[in-house]
Order: sequence, then C-alpha cells, then structure tokens
Amino acid sequence: MTTHYVIQAIFVLLGLVSLVAALANWDWFFTTSSARALIQGVGRTRARLFYGALGLILIATAIYFFLQTLKSL
Repeated sequence: MTTHYVIQAIFVLLGLVSLVAALANWDWFFTTSSARALIQGVGRTRARLFYGALGLILIATAIYFFLQTLKSL
C-alpha cells in the first residue's frame, strides 16, 4: 500500500514542478532539449500552456488515485 502513496507523491511533485515552471517561466526548465523541441514547434507561450496543463493533469490524477485508495480501505 505504501507504494501507491509514493507514486502519488511523485505525480504531485512532478505536477507542481511543471505547473510552477510554466507560471514562473523558468529558463532552466524551458532550455532543456525536450522543451526546446516543443518551443521550436509551437512557441514558448503555447509550450508554457502545455506544461501548465500537464502539471494540472498530473496533480488531478494523483488526487483521483489517492481518493480511490482511500475508498478501498
């Protein structure tokens, strides 16, 4: 059961980093090779929107699975 909580915590952590990076426009985050590839394709503003939405989705997924874990107890 502990494994579920660890995975949920990882989802929340990654979601928060992605969301805060999009909101704060962190250069170190958006100069990575994968982010640069996305920026070249759609532009930095849309890349920020993508990573912000991705962060929200990761956080929402973690919350959903946390609630499902509580129901099964």
